[in-house]
Amino acid sequence: KNKNIIIITEFFLKKMPPRSIVKKFLARPQHEGFGAVVRRSIGRFELRYFDPFLVLDEFSVSAPAGFPDHPHRGFETVTYMLQGAVTHEDFEGHKGTIKAGDLQWMTAGRGIVHSEMPAAEGTQKGLQLWINLSSKHKMIQPRYQEIPSENIAEATKDGIKVRIIAGESLGAKSGIYTRTPTMYLDFTLKQGSHLQQPIPKSYNAFVYVLEGEGIFGPHEESSSIGAHNLLLLSGSGSGDGLEAWNKSTKPLRFILVGGEPLGEPVAQLGPFVMNTQQEIDQTVEDFDNYTNGFEKAEHWRSQAIIGLDY
Repeated sequence: KNKNIIIITEFFLKKMPPRSIVKKFLARPQHEGFGAVVRRSIGRFELRYFDPFLVLDEFSVSAPAGFPDHPHRGFETVTYMLQGAVTHEDFEGHKGTIKAGDLQWMTAGRGIVHSEMPAAEGTQKGLQLWINLSSKHKMIQPRYQEIPSENIAEATKDGIKVRIIAGESLGAKSGIYTRTPTMYLDFTLKQGSHLQQPIPKSYNAFVYVLEGEGIFGPHEESSSIGAHNLLLLSGSGSGDGLEAWNKSTKPLRFILVGGEPLGEPVAQLGPFVMNTQQEIDQTVEDFDNYTNGFEKAEHWRSQAIIGLDY
């Protein structure tokens, strides 16, 4: 009996292998907004949706290009600046500038109209992630969570540095509230570093490589993968987390993002994401008629768009 108990205990305590890579995409540049360039990896024709993630863009924009006044409904946008700065305005009177290393987590909910435009000289670079909301949260009031770079939790260990946008890593935890349970980690690995990062078993997860090249998955001898590649990791129950190595001479930087799948139908028309076509039709009607959350859109224009010469 005791021997059987020991064997069973060892079985359940045994560490599962890391998640493997099931798909890889190279995000190529495309034009978006008003003269901006984005590398879109989620929300493209090969990968329309990766529950609960709708879009991942690595954007690059220089004045006067940008993302002038546009609406959203039914999801959240997470803007994480990598270089330069972007000024944000919306029809509720909220205005601010997000600088390199800063984070803005915007819950569009029932409706917001805003602009995002360059606020510095040269090229502004960043990431924008769209996270879907469940049907019960799609029509909530808009909300912002903004964290300056110096207040984002960080941790270092054995040549690994991590910035915790959401979730936790290396004993540090983010203060961001996520309606759709989400982890968002920004890792930098020095030469020779080896990462083992747990991922909640129920989460869908992906890696997006920002700089350098690294080896990801269960096999240390696999080929290195370079910048602008999106790696979809195997699903829940298939592995214990992410394992990564940096065997190059340059630093490896990537984000690891995971989220609880909603398992709900998705109906999308551009910046509107609901559950049914009927709800999309109603959203278009609300936006066109300035009703049901879009009342302030009728007479509002951002300072950014007023200054543009069309």
